[in-house]
Amino acid sequence: MALAPDRLKKLRKERKLSQEALGNHINVTKVSISGYERGERTPDVDTLNKLADFFGVTTDYLLGRVEEPDDIMNVAYSRGGHKFTKEEKEELDSILENEVEKFLRLRKQFLRSKDDDK
Repeated sequence: MALAPDRLKKLRKERKLSQEALGNHINVTKVSISGYERGERTPDVDTLNKLADFFGVTTDYLLGRVEEPDDIMNVAYSRGGHKFTKEEKEELDSILENEVEKFLRLRKQFLRSKDDDK
């Protein structure tokens, strides 16, 4: 479960952190961070999760399984062999948005009717 080349280093540098500072945040040594960035060491699952949480990305992004740092939709479906196209994502987002709006309208109506019953 090796990290994708350069992703960790890129994220760290974007936040202007030294290897030591990042290590302090996730409770590992500077040597560990350096090893992860060079592909010479592999973080355990707990450390991988800490890195993902710290940077606000998915573990799949750190591992190179998806291209976008927060591509949750493709993370869920990549395990089944399907990758969503941009158009499919947009269509699904639109459907989800409509369903959420419908739910909120119904919830509002329900709450109003409950208030009327009092």
